[in-house]
Amino acid sequence: MTTNLRKARHTGQTAITIHTTNIPVVQGGMQWVGYAELAAAVSNAGGLGILTALTQPTPEDLRKEIRKCRSMTKKPFGVNLTLLPALVPPDYAAYAQVIIDEGVKIVETAGNNPGPVITQLKKANTTILHKCTTIRHAKSAVKLGVDFLSIDGFECAGHVGEHDITNFILLNRARQDLGVPFIASGGFADGYGLAAALSLGAEGINMGTRFMCTIEAPIHHNVKEAIVKAEETDTALVLRRWKNTTRLFANKVSKEALKVEKESKSGEFSDVAPFVSGKRGREVFLNGDVDFGVWTAGQVIGLIHDIPTCAQLLQRIEKEALESMQRNQSLYTATPQSKL
Repeated sequence: MTTNLRKARHTGQTAITIHTTNIPVVQGGMQWVGYAELAAAVSNAGGLGILTALTQPTPEDLRKEIRKCRSMTKKPFGVNLTLLPALVPPDYAAYAQVIIDEGVKIVETAGNNPGPVITQLKKANTTILHKCTTIRHAKSAVKLGVDFLSIDGFECAGHVGEHDITNFILLNRARQDLGVPFIASGGFADGYGLAAALSLGAEGINMGTRFMCTIEAPIHHNVKEAIVKAEETDTALVLRRWKNTTRLFANKVSKEALKVEKESKSGEFSDVAPFVSGKRGREVFLNGDVDFGVWTAGQVIGLIHDIPTCAQLLQRIEKEALESMQRNQSLYTATPQSKL
C-alpha cells in the first residue's frame, strides 16, 4: 500500500508530497521520547519519524540531534515544535531557524498562538502539519496557511483540549468542513484503526503511545512493560481546573495530583505543580520507576500487547489495514437499480 500525503488539489496550488510512505503513519512528537533513534527507525521502516524540538535544551542541541538523525536515515523525517504557556517560554523563533537552516522540510506544530512560527517556517517553504483538538482551531490554522492538519481526538495522550470530542465525530467533521487534508491522531495502534481513519476521510494516522512501546523507543523497558499490562481505563485527566487538561498514565503521582486538584481550596496551580513536574516525568523514562513522576499515555494503551521493532509494527499495520479494507469490500454488494 503506497500512500502519499498531498496538499489538497482544489487550492489551485501544485500538489506536493511531504513524504512517500509504504504506510501512511506519522510518529507523533513526544517530549523526552522523540529522539533521533526513534525518528530514524520509523522513517527507515516506511513511516514518517518526528524529532521533538523542545526535548533538546537549546536550539543548538536540536541542530546536533537533526544531524544525528540524518546520519541514521536517508529517508525524510520531521520536527515537532509545540508552543505551550510558560513563565519563561523557549526561544521558539531560534528553534524554528535551526530547523530551517538544517533543511528539514516537514514540521509538526501544536499549541497556542502558532502564527509567528508558522509564518517564519512558511517563508522557507516548509510543509506544516498542525495538530488541533477542535474544528474551530483547525479552521484558524488553515487561515494561517498550514498544509496538513492532525486532528486529535479526546482519546489522545497529553494535551486533549477542553471539549472532549472523540475522533468518530472530529474526523467526520474534518471531512465535511476542512479544506486541507488531515491525518487522525489519538486512539490508533494497528491497521484496523488505520483502515477506519481512511474510511472517515483521513490521509493517514499519527501514533504516539504505540511508538513508545517499540524496541527503538529511547525509554526504560519498565515503561514499555507498564503500557503492555495496562488497560484503556488506566489513564487520568489532570489540570482541567486550570484549562490545561492533560491525559496521563494513571500512576500513583497522577492520582495524587488529581486528588490535590479536586481538594485544593486556594485553586492555585502551585498546589499541584510539584506533582506534575516535567523533570520527574523525564526521570521515569530514565530510571524505569513508573510511579516516580507523571508521564503521558493515551487510552490506546488498552490495544497495545507487545513491544515490536518499528519495522515489525509498521509491516503488521500495513497487513492488517489491507486485510480490513479487503474484507469490508467483500461484504458489500451493490443493490441493482430499480427499474420502477
